[in-house]
Amino acid sequence: MTAAPQTGTGERAAHEGLFAAALRVRFSHCDPAGIVYFPRWFDLMNGAVEDWFGEALGLDYRGFHQQRGIGLGYAHAQADFVRPGFWGDDLDVFVQIARIGGSSLALVLTAFRGEEIVFAARLVIVTTSLAERRAIPLPDDLRAAAERYRDTHPDNRALGDNP
Repeated sequence: MTAAPQTGTGERAAHEGLFAAALRVRFSHCDPAGIVYFPRWFDLMNGAVEDWFGEALGLDYRGFHQQRGIGLGYAHAQADFVRPGFWGDDLDVFVQIARIGGSSLALVLTAFRGEEIVFAARLVIVTTSLAERRAIPLPDDLRAAAERYRDTHPDNRALGDNP
């Protein structure tokens, strides 16, 4: 991301219709001051991605790893932390598809506390063979589900996905 996200009125409304994971900031996510410790954000983001797989794509995230031997690791992760997160915050994390590649899926996650943006992140998932420890093409069911999600939300394509 090259610039901090805009925080004007209507920013949250622009995300309506996308999948949103409800996220509660817990004591374990925070430093002694009650503020989310920045590495914990990435753990929380992965939880939102797991929820997105099951609820929006209809795919079993855990099953990719445990039954199918397919890793869903991150090749890239970056975030703009616009406002601090606090113990007890209730956030909505919206998931957009930025790009569907040959063996990767780029996502943009935007978290809101009410109307305020808390963070905006870009995560690139690469599908890998856990046995061979190398990148593999996106499985057909994941590609089809991601394309359906992207095509259902064409006005919310993040960063100009090229279908």
